[in-house]
Amino acid sequence: MTTTLPGPDCTTMTEVRAGVDQVDRELVTLLARRFAYMDAAARIKPARGAVRDEGRKAQVIANARAAAEAAGLPGDVIADLWEQLVEASIAYELTQFDARAANMDKMNT
Repeated sequence: MTTTLPGPDCTTMTEVRAGVDQVDRELVTLLARRFAYMDAAARIKPARGAVRDEGRKAQVIANARAAAEAAGLPGDVIADLWEQLVEASIAYELTQFDARAANMDKMNT
């Protein structure tokens, strides 16, 4: 396993790129965990219309913005990223919900 330096300790672009690549791998792992929750939501929600919840979406984005700002990051940028993340999550959940419903229909025929 390659050890990467913290950003402030990097002195070369090779070190920076290695750190960014490591963070990207970690982010993908976290996204896989997040999308596993979307699988669970698609299984648990009783109706397709329950997948999109604008109140919850706004709360998630506001939470991300507040956490970003507390960490010294630009809240607007993070809110925009979370908008895209939440919309992608909703699209994924709808796909999973529809696949589950289709499988249920097949089992009932």
